[in-house]
Amino acid sequence: MIPGSPASVRHAPTLRAAYLVVGVLVTITSGLGTALVSANLPQIQGALGLTPVEGAWLPAAYVMVNLSANLVLFKARQQFGIRLFAEVALVAYLAVTALHLFIDDYPTALLVRGAAGFVGAPLSSLGFYYVMQGFPKHLLGNSIVVALGLTQLALPIAWLLSPALLDLGDWQTLYVFEFALAICTLAAVITLKLPPGIRIRVIERTDFLTFALVAPAFGLIAGVLAQGRLQWWSEQPWMAAALIAAMALLLAAFHIEHHRTNPLIQTRWIGTAEVARFVIAALAFRLILSEQSFAATGLLRTLGMGPDQFGLFYLVIIAGVLAGVAIGAATFGPKTMMPMAIVSIVLVLVASLMDSASTSDTRPNTMMVSQFLMAMASALVMAPLILNGVMSALKRGPDHIVTFVILFTMTQSAGSLLGPALYGTVQQYREHEYSGQLTSHVDPSEPVVAQRLAIQRQVYAARVTDPVLGGAQGTALLQQSVTREANVRAYNDIFRLNAAITFIFLIWCLWRVGVQLRAARNAPPPPPAPAAAGSQM
Repeated sequence: MIPGSPASVRHAPTLRAAYLVVGVLVTITSGLGTALVSANLPQIQGALGLTPVEGAWLPAAYVMVNLSANLVLFKARQQFGIRLFAEVALVAYLAVTALHLFIDDYPTALLVRGAAGFVGAPLSSLGFYYVMQGFPKHLLGNSIVVALGLTQLALPIAWLLSPALLDLGDWQTLYVFEFALAICTLAAVITLKLPPGIRIRVIERTDFLTFALVAPAFGLIAGVLAQGRLQWWSEQPWMAAALIAAMALLLAAFHIEHHRTNPLIQTRWIGTAEVARFVIAALAFRLILSEQSFAATGLLRTLGMGPDQFGLFYLVIIAGVLAGVAIGAATFGPKTMMPMAIVSIVLVLVASLMDSASTSDTRPNTMMVSQFLMAMASALVMAPLILNGVMSALKRGPDHIVTFVILFTMTQSAGSLLGPALYGTVQQYREHEYSGQLTSHVDPSEPVVAQRLAIQRQVYAARVTDPVLGGAQGTALLQQSVTREANVRAYNDIFRLNAAITFIFLIWCLWRVGVQLRAARNAPPPPPAPAAAGSQM
């Protein structure tokens, strides 16, 4: 159907099962590298001697390059074929993963993370194609639900495996595991090749000019989103300059594409209402789903939970993703796509409201139900979202698929930074507000406060004999308690904010459903089919 995709071949059941297994392996491998960095960023920062600002550039470097990688990789797949594309992509990924094993300085780590963002882009689509080969043709839609749902497993698997891997050595042990997994994936892909597809000559020299303009623009935007809450938005003039430069580069790229005979980006389609609605929906979904990766995990880590306490928590999240995949694949159909999306939004709303009552006694086991619902929603929502976009693009022609891929990748990658940037900013602001409010009511002359300070001093009484120093230590311990309570209240505000955004998004979706139903009712009936002409004697 689309050049660069593998042919749709009728396979034997055992061969379909083999394709499905390889698809799961490729999908997990494609997302594991960046998930390992996100889950173990504090350990990596400590090993390399980095500040939090420097450490934040590591995951950002991946996203900065990954954002624009599909811009040229999609056409490369069309021109050189899916088999060659798959093997070259995996060899490149293996080489970049091997470089992680020899990293001992910060600049090299940044370079390797950027390269991983580029070579990791084709692996996600490669896993997608392998999973699709594991299903009969009449279950194409169901296979898409499974393929997209499996992409949600990389982060919880990284959290689940990291403690055991770190026990075997330092942080580079994580990359030894990823390197071994990449070798297994390469062997599997070479052994079980995808069916060949159609190849067409599509790459033009102007494509590289567009990429040279769009790639740094996306990189600048990603850099600002990654560093905004750490360096603070209004304190760094370079952020404003970066956004201005990004807008200028994008305008130049769009001007070139608008006047090309065979554009890489369909600028006329981007300006339509249907694309605007798709971008809003894709960004909104990515934003509200970041409640799990940023807010829930951030709250538990603030309360002192480490990787060892997250084992069962992330097993529950994996179970939620698998449950969402199973339900979505079993119920998928043209009439269930919108209900699946609405059910996903409702699940996120319920989960956010459940988490908004967190306290300093909250532990992973108290959030398992809400995070199970959130994980199920993340698996249910992706297929309706991407299928709506693909169908809209195909209605206008296969040449619009590149534009759709760019839009979808941009919304998901940028959304993964937008959620922490927005919610992290609000959380820091609210934490400072609550800390000020709580501290203002702490008067040492009040009996309750004096009693609490005395209790805090007793913690150090056996080790600190100096009463002045003991009092200072007790006061510092009370301040830590105040900061913890302020953080809990701030995270509760994040959960409520996420619930509010989700509710507004739900109302918008229901309104769009009403508009579509009304348009379908008012549409003129199709003309009757002409009667077959009888044979003339």
